Amino acid sequence: MKRVLLLLLVSALLASALPLAAWAQAVEARLVPFRQGSQWGYADHRGRLVLPARYDEAGPFADELAWVRVGNRYGYIDGSGNPITPVQYEQAGNFQNNQATVTLNTETFSINPAGRRLPPAEVAEPADEDPLEQGDLVRGPDGKVGFRFTVGTARIPAIYDEIKDNYNGLLLVRQGPKWGVLDNRGKLVQPLQYDSVRRGGSPLLPAVRQNGRWGYLGLEGRRLIEPRYLQAAPFFGGVARVQAPSGSFGYIDTEGREFWSDKEPVNSK
Repeated sequence: MKRVLLLLLVSALLASALPLAAWAQAVEARLVPFRQGSQWGYADHRGRLVLPARYDEAGPFADELAWVRVGNRYGYIDGSGNPITPVQYEQAGNFQNNQATVTLNTETFSINPAGRRLPPAEVAEPADEDPLEQGDLVRGPDGKVGFRFTVGTARIPAIYDEIKDNYNGLLLVRQGPKWGVLDNRGKLVQPLQYDSVRRGGSPLLPAVRQNGRWGYLGLEGRRLIEPRYLQAAPFFGGVARVQAPSGSFGYIDTEGREFWSDKEPVNSK
């Protein structure tokens, strides 16, 4: 609970500094996709099933809208489980900036929250993601890179091969094949031990891979979830889709709680 409150507090303080797309993905949704056996529904953050498991797959909520799959077709529902669109699309994405991208009859286009097709002129262009919000790279004569923070006097010497920004006073740095994390004083808060890092659309909680398994880092750069998953997607709406060691997929929240049960629902087909 304390960690959730901390995440919400820090996210609120960072709202004005984060790009719009990144901020939208940091907001925690009310319901979490929950897999029960081979069927999917939605649970609250205590793991109590709210919308019954009757879908073949379910996506995260954004502004009380989520995609669901029945067979090989997708549609959208609201937070009460009411359909917003028919289950008709060959592909369906998450809602962002009040629109979602879908494919119908091999044609790809965007729809609004009412399920209506948007004219091309109304489709919002994706925001350009500036990878260095907190300062500028400093390049050494040997091709190595360092960093100069815009605020304060801290400078990171040019000893790294690559530097990424996570928008929260931390830097993701690579030296050779390994990644680590620096704070805004240049101190290592995570040693150079990860094989790769993935921010995706969620710079606040990057995914890290170590020994072939994925986990996540928290706001201060500490390990939020130990690397144990076969796959790990970026957080969206306060949840992330992961593949468990068993091979099954499910969602976790920012506390690392897993939202699935291998027991089939009573109404399973």
